[in-house]
Amino acid sequence: MTVTRLIARPMLASMFVVGGLNALRNVDAHAAAAKPVADKIVPMAKRAVPQAPIPSDAKTLVRINGVAQVVAGLALATGRAPRLSATVLAATLVPTTAAGHRFWEESDPSARSAQRIHFFKNVSMFGGLLLAGVDTDGKPGVAWRARRAARDVRREAGHLAKDARHEAKLVRAQIS
Repeated sequence: MTVTRLIARPMLASMFVVGGLNALRNVDAHAAAAKPVADKIVPMAKRAVPQAPIPSDAKTLVRINGVAQVVAGLALATGRAPRLSATVLAATLVPTTAAGHRFWEESDPSARSAQRIHFFKNVSMFGGLLLAGVDTDGKPGVAWRARRAARDVRREAGHLAKDARHEAKLVRAQIS
């Protein structure tokens, strides 16, 4: 792991660990902010995946989101499954931002400005998480390894076919 990754991952993860713990400590306040978003998203999610046990209670959703942020944040900070943890954090950031920073609904100009700043801060963090989610840490990704394996198999099949043709030619020469 490079020094940059060693420093950057905990820095990126820190906000999620702190935010997740804050959500778990203040479930009621976060649930009140999350309720309008949950009321819109949960029915759509239940229609999309009817067999999934999706809770409809805003408090439960806040707790799940908070735990996911703490666990994935700690995993990213320590370099454990960094691509998966960054992807989980990106997924948790969407409802967090939608519930907590609806600047377009604010009537007070100063509150609107503050919420807009937080909204775009989260958009920036989402971009950083997307980059962290595709960072292979200098190692080949799954797609590259799959292409390489397919190329190796094709090359080996070509060698085997060539050898089989050569052997068949030798057998024909001996029979004739």
